[in-house]
Amino acid sequence: MDLFSPITFRNLTLKNRITLSPMQQYSAKDGIPGNWHLVHLGSRAVGGAGLIITECTAVSPEGLATLSDVGIWNDEQKNAWKTIVDFVHEQDAKIAIQLWHSGTKGSLKHPNEGMKPLTPEEGGWTLKSSSATEVNGVISQEVTLDEIQELKIRFVDAALRAVEAGFDIIELHAGHGYLFHQFYSAVINKRQDEYGGSFENRIRFLVETIQEIRNVIPKGMPLMVRISTVDYMDTPEAWTLENSIELSKILKVNGVDLITASGGGFTNVSKDRVFPGYQVQFATAIKEQIGIATGAVGMITDAKQANEIIVNGLADLVVIAREHLRDPYFALHSAKELEMDVEIPWQYKRAF
Repeated sequence: MDLFSPITFRNLTLKNRITLSPMQQYSAKDGIPGNWHLVHLGSRAVGGAGLIITECTAVSPEGLATLSDVGIWNDEQKNAWKTIVDFVHEQDAKIAIQLWHSGTKGSLKHPNEGMKPLTPEEGGWTLKSSSATEVNGVISQEVTLDEIQELKIRFVDAALRAVEAGFDIIELHAGHGYLFHQFYSAVINKRQDEYGGSFENRIRFLVETIQEIRNVIPKGMPLMVRISTVDYMDTPEAWTLENSIELSKILKVNGVDLITASGGGFTNVSKDRVFPGYQVQFATAIKEQIGIATGAVGMITDAKQANEIIVNGLADLVVIAREHLRDPYFALHSAKELEMDVEIPWQYKRAF
């Protein structure tokens, strides 16, 4: 078993363990992916990655972080995604869509404008979260029980559109301080009803959404979840690795096939905690204790490092972000460095 060994989830086989991590491009209009997204995602498929994951894709207009994020809440968006999906498939790669709602981390300006809160005149909207929370000087409202049910419907509808668009995998983004994370972490969740208080109540929104999605997508279609394994906060309310292990056990029982073990989202991570592969330990702990497949993230930047993660059984996928921005052909270059024989697009063989 190595970086270029195939791996199967349900009815889907990936040709290798290299995955393009979701990264916001802030290049959409009306939630519609365009030529930039086709080239960004398509070039990494040409470059040999076994699995391409889209950036966070909102399930509703209110789920966006900025007005330049992508979505899949209507058929125009779905059809635009299908063009990209088809191209990725032509490159012998698979593609997952990462479904997402930003919660209280939404209604922001473009990064080039500092990601400051949008005013109503600029198209800003009312933020909702598990509890009334202040972020960037803006106070969000607590979602009602009826709104929670509506949110679950939004996720299910988005999942069905993703199936229609031809995506191979659905991943829920339940980390990085976004809406699901705002529910399961007591740092934000101060509710007093069945969606707050105890661990079981705080994870309820995520678990119920997974159950409903699993019930409507094909049985052979893998379902993945990205979580923040720890909050990186030294407070009694902070989410811990032990919490993540217990959550992962429940997610596995409910039909989740892989956990991507990331971290943080409510605060900047202290620099002394960041080093090459600094979050791989979380993927390993969940994999070993729960027996579920995991994806490793966090400063994975070279072929030998990525290969050792797989060879040593520390995780099942290496989910690579910034190095893929620097090198769209990371997988092909890694194969050459590791002296492994892989299929190269015939158009590029003269260079390899």
